[in-house]
Amino acid sequence: MDIFQKCHDFKVVENLRASRLYPYFRTIRSGQDPVVRMNGQEVIMLGSNNYLGLTSHPEVKEAARDALNTYGSGTAGSRFLNGTLAIHEELEEALARFMGREQAVTFSTGFQVNLGVLSSIAERSDTLILDNLDHACIIDGARLSFGRALKYTHNDMESLEERLRSLNDDGGGMIVVDGVFSMEGDLADLPKIVELKRRFGVRLMVDDAHGIGVMGAHGRGTAEHFGVEDQADLVMGTFSKALAGVGGFVAGDAKVIDFIKHKARTMIFSAAPPPASVASVLKAVEIIEREPERRERLWENTRYLMDEVQRLGFDTGETASPIIPLLVGDDEIAFSFTMRLQEAGVFVNPVVSPAVPPGRAMIRTSLMATHTTEHLDRALEAIAVVGRQMGVIGA
Repeated sequence: MDIFQKCHDFKVVENLRASRLYPYFRTIRSGQDPVVRMNGQEVIMLGSNNYLGLTSHPEVKEAARDALNTYGSGTAGSRFLNGTLAIHEELEEALARFMGREQAVTFSTGFQVNLGVLSSIAERSDTLILDNLDHACIIDGARLSFGRALKYTHNDMESLEERLRSLNDDGGGMIVVDGVFSMEGDLADLPKIVELKRRFGVRLMVDDAHGIGVMGAHGRGTAEHFGVEDQADLVMGTFSKALAGVGGFVAGDAKVIDFIKHKARTMIFSAAPPPASVASVLKAVEIIEREPERRERLWENTRYLMDEVQRLGFDTGETASPIIPLLVGDDEIAFSFTMRLQEAGVFVNPVVSPAVPPGRAMIRTSLMATHTTEHLDRALEAIAVVGRQMGVIGA
C-alpha cells in the first residue's frame, strides 16, 4: 500500500470545509488584541492566550526592535555551540530570580521544553507518572524517554496513589502535571499531589504554561497559588501566553538545570530563540513584576464573564482560571457554534475529541487583562443568541 494513501482517505477536514464549519487556521490580520481584524471585519478576541495583553505593549515592542538592531534577526545556531547571546543569559537570570529558583534555561518553544526535559531526565529504570489529561508535549516527552510512563485518572488522587504504589526501588519517579489544564481551565490538586510526592519519595514537575503570570500573588504560577512552591522540583513555563513571546523555559536547582542543558536534545540540536522574542519576554517579566494591577484586571474580567455565562445557563465545568469553557456536548455543535459566533463578531476556539472525551465538546474562551466590559458585553450578547439558537441554553 502507498504510504500516502491515508492522506487521500482523510476526509474529516474536507467535509468540514464543504459544510463551512472548518474552524482552524483562521487568518488574523492584526495583533493579538481584544479586538482583531479578520475577513474584513472587527472581531472580539475570546480565543487568545495573551492573558496580560502584553504582546502589543509599547515597551515590549520597543525592546524587540532594540534587540533586532543589536543582534539581528536570528542566532544562526544552537545555544550549545554558537547561538548563546548575552540576552539569553540575561533572560535566564531574570526568570530564575522571578521564579525564586537557582537557575533556569530557555528553549525555542514551550513544546520543546517538555520533550527535552522528560526525555533526558527519565532513563530506563525511571518512571514518569502523568495525569491522563496532561498536555500533548508531556505525553510525547514521556514517549521519547527510555523510562516507563504511567497515567492516572485526571485529578483523581486515589488513582495517582495507586500508580505510585506500583513503583519499585530500581529507579526514580517523577510526577509530571499541568498546573492549569489548558482545555477546561481546571487546576491540578497540587496540595494533595505534594502530600503523595512526599510520602512516596518522588519528584514533581509542574507545567505552568497557563499559570505563569496569571496564578499566584506574584504571578509565579499554580505552585505559588497553592503555597507549595518549595515542593515543585521543576517548573516549566512558556513565553507564548502571558510572557508575550515565543519559546519556553524550565527552572529548578542548578545541578538539575545544568544536566538538562547538556542532555536535552531539543535544546542542543535546535537554533536558539531569536533575539527579538527573548527581549520581548525579558521586558514582559519586568512589566509583570511592576504592574500587578494587570493580573488583578485579568481576574476581574474572568469573574465577570464567568458570572454572566453561568447566569445564561452555560455549564463551565471545573474551571478556576481565565480559561472558561462552555460545554456543548457534540463535536458538530462545537464547530457550528464557533462559526456562528465568528459571523456575529466573536472569535472562540472549539475543543472536540480526542482533546476531550467524546460527548464533552466545548467552546473554549479565554480572557485578557485588556478586555473592557464593553468588549465582554458585546461578546456575551452574541454568545447568548447563538447558545439559544443551538439549544445549548434555554430561551
